[in-house]
Amino acid sequence: MRPPRVPAASGRTGLGSLRTAARRMDAATPVERDRAIDALRAFAILGVVLGHWLVTALVPDGGALHTASPLHFMPWLAPISWAFQTLAVFFLVGGHVATKGYAAARARGVTYGQWLRTRLTRLFRPVAAVLTLWTVATGCLLVSGADADTVHTLVKLALSPMWFLLVFAALTAATPLLTRLNPLWPLAVVLHVDIVRFGLGGPSWLGWVNLAAGWLVPYTLGASWARGELNGRRAGWVLLAGGAAATAALVVWAGYPASMVGVPGAAVSNLNPPTLAAVTFGLAQCGLALLLREPLRRAMRRPLAWAAVALVNLSAMTIFLWHQTALMATTATGLLAGRLPGLHTTPDGLGWVAARLAWLPVFALALAVCWSAFRIHEQGPRRARGRRGSRVVAVHRSGRP
Repeated sequence: MRPPRVPAASGRTGLGSLRTAARRMDAATPVERDRAIDALRAFAILGVVLGHWLVTALVPDGGALHTASPLHFMPWLAPISWAFQTLAVFFLVGGHVATKGYAAARARGVTYGQWLRTRLTRLFRPVAAVLTLWTVATGCLLVSGADADTVHTLVKLALSPMWFLLVFAALTAATPLLTRLNPLWPLAVVLHVDIVRFGLGGPSWLGWVNLAAGWLVPYTLGASWARGELNGRRAGWVLLAGGAAATAALVVWAGYPASMVGVPGAAVSNLNPPTLAAVTFGLAQCGLALLLREPLRRAMRRPLAWAAVALVNLSAMTIFLWHQTALMATTATGLLAGRLPGLHTTPDGLGWVAARLAWLPVFALALAVCWSAFRIHEQGPRRARGRRGSRVVAVHRSGRP
């Protein structure tokens, strides 16, 4: 008598249910929705998360924790930052979606105030939970006698995503003024700021002008895309080739750092504030994103792939806001077992890199716990079963990004 194949049947049933749910989500998505936009946004968010997890280390030093980066000890790993510093793509997609969304709102008779309030509510609603938790955590750490430098390091890491949201919110609010702005204007501002700052010995604070101007370049490119000005592949190739060539020239001949993220101890950061090299690199990324539109549209016709992208988009802000907390929670918990390779050790060799790669699934698990606890602040309360459809289907029926 053969034993029953319960596990295999259960596995097939689970996989079958997943495929059924993915097909329902696929069928509920409006035909006119450009799924490549959602895919680019998901890749941009996940790129930032993986980048931070790969280049951020918390190293115990006596009774304190300080940040360290493998890019400081192994600068030849700078190409890692080229793959995972994807903020320009997020601003490109943001400019595209905001421009089209505002035009659609105007056509429906929605006022600017109503449109902006809706967009900013979706953007900042998840922020309250992060601020509340870290306010309480900071107070508890200080009362318990934790080292002040350690508390500063942890809070800075946890709240570092906030600068991005503030810049993105400001550009969103200015969308009606930016829909016709040529990207060459903010690019010219970045160029002149860097000439004064680096070439003429100007004040370092002048670089913060680029915090708005630098990210305005991909944002206005997104607006141009929404107007149909970047539909051909020629625009993508020009941006990719021109941006890559300009970035290489700035790194090789003008002395800009090769890393596209900040490196502790470095004299100049390409990202904080953005430099001309970061902006030209962003142009190359935007060109590549434009060239990938058609392949992504074809890939998103697969229900499972589309379901994964849709779910990431529905939790984009939760993932973005809590990924550093997930890293720190894993690091703090790991200290109970002593100094663990790739988690608490100095990132000064390939052994650390291999160990850190092994920790990525643990970080993902910790982030999943944070997502389960705090996604309600982004997605809203779960709807009563049997009375309404799923949140994902409802969102994608409405065509809302």
